[in-house]
Amino acid sequence: MNKLVVAAGIVAGIAFGVPAIAQTKPTISVIVKDTTSPYWQAVLAGARKAGQDLGVNVIELGAQSEADVGGQIGILAKAVASNPAAIVIAPAEFAALGKPIDEAARKVKIIGIESAADTKAMTSLLATDNVNAGRVAADALAVAITKSSADTEGDVVMITSMPGVSSLDQRAKGFKEAVAAKYKALDIAAEKVADGKPATVLGIMNDLIANTGDLRGVFVSDPIAAQAVSQAVVEKKTKDKINIVGVGSDERLVKFLQDGVIAGLVVEDPFRMGYDGVKTALAASKGEKVSANVDNGVALVTKANMSSSRSQELLKPKVE
Repeated sequence: MNKLVVAAGIVAGIAFGVPAIAQTKPTISVIVKDTTSPYWQAVLAGARKAGQDLGVNVIELGAQSEADVGGQIGILAKAVASNPAAIVIAPAEFAALGKPIDEAARKVKIIGIESAADTKAMTSLLATDNVNAGRVAADALAVAITKSSADTEGDVVMITSMPGVSSLDQRAKGFKEAVAAKYKALDIAAEKVADGKPATVLGIMNDLIANTGDLRGVFVSDPIAAQAVSQAVVEKKTKDKINIVGVGSDERLVKFLQDGVIAGLVVEDPFRMGYDGVKTALAASKGEKVSANVDNGVALVTKANMSSSRSQELLKPKVE
């Protein structure tokens, strides 16, 4: 009689649309740096697609600005309290997120994406080799300067939108290493760090244009800075060619690239990053072995190759 009752219960559950699988669908929280940014929206789109493909309930979280480090720490604490199967996070700042991630990892598996943090508690980190991204940018800037000036010499400058972000610091490191090793006639005349605000970057670039005599090129390590630098170069009154190479992309930067204002964009694959982040988090939550470090890779997009199918895929990732 008991077996019949159990069987009837199962049949009734299926009839009412609540099979056992639906009750055990894992939840993975994905915390990005800025939910308003096209880049991070592409990351979340990739995470959503992974959720659909893998049967995961993906919770999309993040602050309204990459500079809101405290906000991200609070979001992480709330995500942990909701008891998900795992958490995917892009740490907003290297030092500040170290201890919060340490604490979170005592209760749930933490998968990092895009940027590192001052912690060894993450089960896996899926991030671009940002030192290599800086090297790729240095090569691209050197090529652009050679084309516009018939030599590879003169002053170049570096601008980063905000301090304390591991990925940006690593890009700057790679750029400097490549210039020192391969382009000794290029002089890094200034290294500037802003406060996360485009207006500040615009002011910095205008000052550099006015006060750097032989300015041939600019390396900007993120989209926020690249937009402001491009705007300053478009508005400048001097006729000297200033080549720009940036890391990242968005609609405005693609237009600057098409118009020849920007010489090259070193781009990542944010959609894939989000997808693989959720995929890795699910595997880790099940106790499966995952790689401690995964390099997502970068590609250089120029005006010459921007129409290729792969470049278009990277420049205009799906965000539906």
